[in-house]
Parts: sequence; C-alpha cells; structure tokens
Amino acid sequence: MSKIKLETLLVGNIEGDFFVPSYQRGYRWTKNEVVRLLDDIYDAEGNYSLQPIVVKRNNSVLELIDGQQRLTTLYLLYKFFHNKSNGFLPAPKFSISYETREGSKEYLDSLDEKRMDSNIDFWHMRKAYDYIDAWYVEKKSNPETLTNLNTKFERKVQVIWYEVDNKENPISLFTRLNIGKIPLTNAELVKAMFLSSANVGMTYNRQLEISVQWDEMEKQLNDLSFWYFLTNNDERNYPTRIDLLLDLIVNNDKTSNDEYFTFFAFQKLKEEQNLVDVWNKINHTFSILKDWYENHELYHSIGYLIASGYQTISQIYLLSEGKNKKDFSGALQKLIKASIKIKGNYGDLTYESDRDQRYIFRLLLLFNVESVRRIDGNAQRFPFDKFKHQSSGSGIWSLEHIHAQNAEGLHREDAKREWLKLHQASLLNIFGVEEELVAEIDKTLEMSTIDTITFNQIMERVNTKLSAPGNVEFMHSISNLALLNSGDNAALSNSTFDVKRGQIIKMDMHGKYIPFCTKMVFLKYYSEAEHTHSYFWDKSDRKAYINKINFYLKDYLDEKIAIDEEALHE
Repeated sequence: MSKIKLETLLVGNIEGDFFVPSYQRGYRWTKNEVVRLLDDIYDAEGNYSLQPIVVKRNNSVLELIDGQQRLTTLYLLYKFFHNKSNGFLPAPKFSISYETREGSKEYLDSLDEKRMDSNIDFWHMRKAYDYIDAWYVEKKSNPETLTNLNTKFERKVQVIWYEVDNKENPISLFTRLNIGKIPLTNAELVKAMFLSSANVGMTYNRQLEISVQWDEMEKQLNDLSFWYFLTNNDERNYPTRIDLLLDLIVNNDKTSNDEYFTFFAFQKLKEEQNLVDVWNKINHTFSILKDWYENHELYHSIGYLIASGYQTISQIYLLSEGKNKKDFSGALQKLIKASIKIKGNYGDLTYESDRDQRYIFRLLLLFNVESVRRIDGNAQRFPFDKFKHQSSGSGIWSLEHIHAQNAEGLHREDAKREWLKLHQASLLNIFGVEEELVAEIDKTLEMSTIDTITFNQIMERVNTKLSAPGNVEFMHSISNLALLNSGDNAALSNSTFDVKRGQIIKMDMHGKYIPFCTKMVFLKYYSEAEHTHSYFWDKSDRKAYINKINFYLKDYLDEKIAIDEEALHE
C-alpha cells in the first residue's frame, strides 16, 4: 500500500522548491481563469479552497505532478502584492523551476516586459501578471485593500496538499489527472485521509483493512440494482460511486459551490473525532443502506419515493435517524400516501389538468411497484435499475395514452408514413384484405409527399374504424393512461390500441423493458375474458383497469378512483 500525505494547507504556508518535469506543458492560464480566481476569492466571505496540488518529494525538491497552473498564478499574485506594496508585503516563499524551459524560473522573478515576446511561456506569465494588475485597478483598490487581500490569501485561502509516495509513477498519475481529465474526487481524497502516513494511532494493518473494505463498498455500489435503488443519478456521472455515500454522511446537498465540500467536511470530522470513529460511521451508514436494499418492504417503499422524485436518499436517511424499523416503515408509508395525495378524486384528474403529469405519473409508478412487490408472495422485486437506466437512454418515461385518438405532432414525412403502415397492418389483421380503407392507405403511401390534409382525413377514418365506442370522452382520463418509454417513436406514441399492442409485444420480445402494469394492460390481463377482445380498449377494459389500481393502492388512496358508471353501459 502506497504511503501518502494529505492535508489542507494555507497558501501562505506553501514553501519549498517546486520542479515541473518535461512531460508537462507550460503555463497557459488566460484572463478568464485568472480573473475568475480573483473574483471568487475577493467575494468569498469565509475560507476559500483551491483544487489539489499533487506533489512527489525527491529529497528537498517537490516534483509538481498536478497544480502547475494554480501554483504559478499564486506565485504571480504574491509577486504582485510584494511589488505593489513596494516591498512591504512578503515575496513568494516558494520557487518554481522547469526541466525543459530554461530561464522560466528567473523570468518569474523579473517578469521583464521587454522579454515577454521571446518565449511563449514568458508571454503567458507576463500577461497573467498584467491581468492581475488590471483587475486591481478596475476594483479601484488602495494600499489598505491590497493588505487585506494579501491577508485573505495568507489566512483564508487554502489548498488540498496531496503528497504521493516517492515510489509512485508520476507520469501515469499526471496522465490520469490531466490527459484523461479525471480530477481527484472527494472520495479519493477522503480515502487518502484514512491511508495517509501522517495519521497518528492508525496502524498499517488497520489502514490495509480500511482499504479492502472501501474497495468492497465501491464494488457493491457498482451493482446497478443497488445504485439505482439509492439514486436517480446516472451512474456515469460518478467516477467513484462511493461519493454518494460520503455526500450522504455529511449532508452534501450539492448547493455549495465548493467542489470539495465533502472532503473538507470529513477533514472537520477528523479534527472533532477519532479517525477510527469516522471510519466506523462510514461503515455503519453503508450497512444501513444495504439492509434497506435487502429488506423487501423497505426496498420498495424507499425505491418508489426516490424514483418518483418525492424524496432523496439524503432526506430518507435523515428521516430514519432515531427510529426503530417499525416506526421508520410507518413514516415511509405516510410519505408514500402524501406523494399521491390530491384535492378531489383521481377520477376527475386528466392528462391535461395534471399539467406536469406529476401526480398521475406517481400514481401509476406506485401501481407498478406495488403490483410487482406482491407477486408470488413477495418473491419479486421491482427493477428500479431497468426503469431508470432506460429513461437515461433513448427517451424518458411518460404518460402514454393506451389508445390514442389522434396523431398530434406527426408533421414529419417519415412519421406519417410509419403511422399509416402500422395502422394498415392493424386493419388487415382485424378486417381482412377487402377493406376499402386499406386500399386508400396504399394509394396515399404511393404519393411522393403526403400533404397534411390528406393524412388527417385518412387518420380520422382509421381512428373511427379502430376505436371502441366511447373512447373519445375518456381520452385523457387515468383509465386510458399508462407508463411507456416510446422515445423518439412518435408514430407509436400516437397509435391506436391494436398498433401499440403489437409494437409493445415486439419491444418485449427484443428485451426492451416494459413496466409490469403497462404490459398487463396491453395483454388484456386486467380485463374480464368474456367481455373483451384483443383489438380495442373499451369501456369494460377501462373499468377493469381502474378497479385493479384501486385494489393495489387501497392503503394509499383517501378514496377509490371514481368511475363514470353511466358511461360504462352501452
């Protein structure tokens, strides 16, 4: 196990001779980076943290692996403070030399304007110094402000000092941090905090044990089933998954502008507690999450609340504190009920009146989760990973009409043709080849361009033929809505029941995830066999669908979803 040193360090305490090896490019910060740094520090009310400076110690020289741009800018700032105050404020306490750019160390000291054009590195260094000067003038600053700014740098601005083992391959590490654009994450820094050689009272064997346990946590968090139970965040946005766990422990809600908020929070915990106790907190929290994941009831309750967007894992974690399992489960049930509570009855809520479709979406998601949870005596688990992973790909989960009455939004030529072909096949399947409307579709498809008027006329006739009586009135009600990820397939989204049914069966055969209840709808599993047929979605189907929703959600609905009884009679 490599020996490392990790600490936070005020920039005023940075000392030593830094060496920039040949595998790095020269100083290249522009006005944007320089001014942004100055503005951020100038506006900061408390401490300000810079990104890590990564070094490798070779005797008395510090090989600078990562942080050359930041450290050079700090050098220029201290140089400016010293020059502008006529020597009253201190000069930089460190030096920077370059393996392949001879003279750069001397130029950093002189910043001779006459020589800036002789070398591209000299030019960037001098320009950065001028940007600092121009920024100072623009702020209409005075000697007192200069002193205060210098004091801020001395006492408020800190860096993360990351000193690697002298056996570390610096080129490999530099490549990962710079060429690959993968910065040190909070998780890597927190892990380094535990494994640092500077830790007092932490034996090598204990550090080795922590390292193994850490890797095992990371491995388990890479299980998509576990990951998507905990969060709606795409796993590709987390180069180290354990960041999610660490953010949870220090309540990092991502509102802070400090990229390394979590690391500094753990540094504070380290100062307040024994480091072993801090590790035990991480281990204990992870065990809680695993227990929730493995508990059938908690898995579905917590999974639904997170998937629906009603709660985050952080909010649920805070809710659990101080509660036994029974009280915690009861609190979750109250949240679930609150998540779908509306004024009035769901029978009056429609696709159009639920403007962002939040409540109907939650209701149908809960219907799916509860239906799967209760299959085979609680033997099945709702696949939150499949549900969320697919939504991050082509298209997102949305409320889709089980039977679409029109083809709104089909303006593209290819979408019109696809819609006509799909519905022509449905007409042939139901009514046979002698149907006059089938021939009319053939004629339309032979047109080089299908104009909107012709398409709308054909579409209206097809819908009339393939629609069950009374569907128009209930077009946007819950009894005609299901969860479906149609992606960019506008033709499928706007299709009649029989066409959608055929396409969904094909999608299912090709392994595409279809929510359980959506599949049951299109396979007519909810409908009474003696009153149904496979081609239409009619009144009896709608009634059976609502009855099933009422059955599975009876513990969460204040009252049953109402059904228009009069409309259910022919």
